[in-house]
Amino acid sequence: MSTSRSVTPSRRGILAAGGALGIGALLAACGGDKGSGGANSDAKTGPWSFTDDRKQKASLKNTPQRIVAFTGTAAALHDFGIDDQIVGVFGPTKLKNGKPDPQAGDLDVDKVTIIGNAYNQFNVEKYAALRPDLLVTNMYEPGALWFVPDDSKDKITPLAKTVAITSSRVPLVKIIERYADLAKSLGADLNAKKVTDAKARFEKASAALRKAAKSHPVKVLACSGSPDLFYASNPGINADLMYYKSLGVDLIVPDHLDKGGYFESLSWENADKYKADVLLLDNRTATLQPKELAAKPSWAKLPAVKAGQITPWSSEPRFSYAGAAPLIESLAKAIEGAKKAN
Repeated sequence: MSTSRSVTPSRRGILAAGGALGIGALLAACGGDKGSGGANSDAKTGPWSFTDDRKQKASLKNTPQRIVAFTGTAAALHDFGIDDQIVGVFGPTKLKNGKPDPQAGDLDVDKVTIIGNAYNQFNVEKYAALRPDLLVTNMYEPGALWFVPDDSKDKITPLAKTVAITSSRVPLVKIIERYADLAKSLGADLNAKKVTDAKARFEKASAALRKAAKSHPVKVLACSGSPDLFYASNPGINADLMYYKSLGVDLIVPDHLDKGGYFESLSWENADKYKADVLLLDNRTATLQPKELAAKPSWAKLPAVKAGQITPWSSEPRFSYAGAAPLIESLAKAIEGAKKAN
């Protein structure tokens, strides 16, 4: 896991004790049977079930028509053809300027209800009001529902079936295949041109990255920057990095990992511990970017920075062929143009 997963924003209670509207009452007020007024009358219907990566089987009498998902998850399902069934999202969805967060991908963020735009902002009442059939999210730690707050999950999980897909410790392509399986169960046509074209682009990009890594053997460090610490990420646990390494990219493996195994946190005085030719820099909004990092004297001294060999890293990739292909293309281009900086 990368930097912002280690920096937990201040927690706040979502339902004040004794002061919030009871969920049962809210559901009654919202009225109705969840099965009526589905989001997509043309979607696949009939009995539905899916066994997720917790080995838990979710079953319904009909295919879910009202899905609420983590933003990146919803974007991945959208790439596979699941659209009208997605009625709500939670997680980074809109930037401060109102534009879609990169994690939203091609999802129409104005068409869905945003349950919470940041960590621990999951609004339980708003979620209940959507009358969800299914909640879908990533799982970076065994059994943990990504961006579903621990302090309110007992109120959230009874309201709909839940599905969690492992998002680390296995290569990127395996996770994409799991999302394809889930999308297919929900009615997506995996033979649709949009999907097959995206898969072809993904495979072409992967071949290009393999070729670039072989012909330009440079050392790459995946990293994140925060005001106090520099994080060297572990290619043995991050799904995208695992995949890049399998294609031959010489990714540096930190030798003193923090608890959880996602990265090694270094003081800025020790940011030069690993000598990289290329920096794959976390580009999420919660992390520092080159402009802010320029204020760090040790940043300017890094060989890759001196050589101008910094490329963006979407450390929480969209788990679809369409989402991953541009990231692989970008890394291949960066490696092709890189030289030894040490």
